[in-house]
Amino acid sequence: MKLDETLQPDPWHFVRPELADAYLDAFDLKLSSARGLFARRRMGKTEFLRRDLLPAAQERGYLAAYTNFWDSRSSPAPSLVSALADALEPHGLRAVLAKLGNPVRKIKASAKIPGGVEGALEAELSAPEANSGVALREVLRQLDRQKKPLLLVIDEAQVLARAEHTEFAHALRAALDIRKDRIKVIFAGSSETTLREMFARASEPFYNWAALEPFPLLGDEFVAFTIRLMNRMARRRLTLEQGKYVFEELHRTPEFFKRFIERYMLYQLDGHEAALAHTKASVFSDENFLKQWTAMKAADQIVIGLLARGETDIHSAAGLKRLTQLLGKIATKNTSAQALRRLQAHNVVTRLAIGDYRIEDEAFAEWIRRRTAPAR
Repeated sequence: MKLDETLQPDPWHFVRPELADAYLDAFDLKLSSARGLFARRRMGKTEFLRRDLLPAAQERGYLAAYTNFWDSRSSPAPSLVSALADALEPHGLRAVLAKLGNPVRKIKASAKIPGGVEGALEAELSAPEANSGVALREVLRQLDRQKKPLLLVIDEAQVLARAEHTEFAHALRAALDIRKDRIKVIFAGSSETTLREMFARASEPFYNWAALEPFPLLGDEFVAFTIRLMNRMARRRLTLEQGKYVFEELHRTPEFFKRFIERYMLYQLDGHEAALAHTKASVFSDENFLKQWTAMKAADQIVIGLLARGETDIHSAAGLKRLTQLLGKIATKNTSAQALRRLQAHNVVTRLAIGDYRIEDEAFAEWIRRRTAPAR
């Protein structure tokens, strides 16, 4: 079965074949069967995984499966089983369904379920009485019978670290442990802190199971490609230097840069500065940020506000004095420590090193800087 048949061709996609080959070459050496990748949201990680890595794996003879746990964070098991089943040929899917007690002829006769056999499996697994453990074991047995190895990509894998998914995470690790020679896994996510805990904390199911590294971010080559493509269609061309300037102003965030390109193409007569101003106002003024902000405790708001402005020295005497002034009551080291703990638990802040913290979402960080900027 061809992976991601629903993906439409994207002429604006910046292909990275060398990076895809590097990851696959590492697996082909058979020195490891898994690796973890982290990058903040909107940095092009998911696009690379779906449009570059998985197609390259298929060209090398892999079966390929992709799932994004953020879309099913309350119940990731059915999402994983469905992704694994999608990697099978149709006869493998039929065997899984037959094992689960859903006759194939009944599926074929049903016009209510889109996607044929695959859609039927997804519907079967989403039923309240579905036993995902049985389904996982069966779909893995079917994969064991395939001649091809499998590349499994789990996006937003930090969802596995949630306490309510511990049993499923243990079952998944056990299933993957005995298939390291046939199943290669990419654990990708946007929460560096949680991913590090997943692989570095002895109590976690995936302790020491994969090396964790930053996902290589897009840079000047991406900007040059996009500007060059845009200039083929634009009446008013932009220079590479202008493109680089815009990219920096948007905190080197590919998704935001593409929004700028769209705005500029529609309103070229207004100039690139106007398109940049509109893009900033759009991406850094999301109403969801206000909901996230108002849900925080006062101490959390102050601490994240300091971090957004680069004031990371919040545990020292001077930092606590500053925290006390802003909070309106005496702040102790416990005050700042608990605020940071809550912010990390909600994947808002990540710890890079002792005393070094970063806000996960740069768009949120910019929104906070604008909201908490001192009055002039």
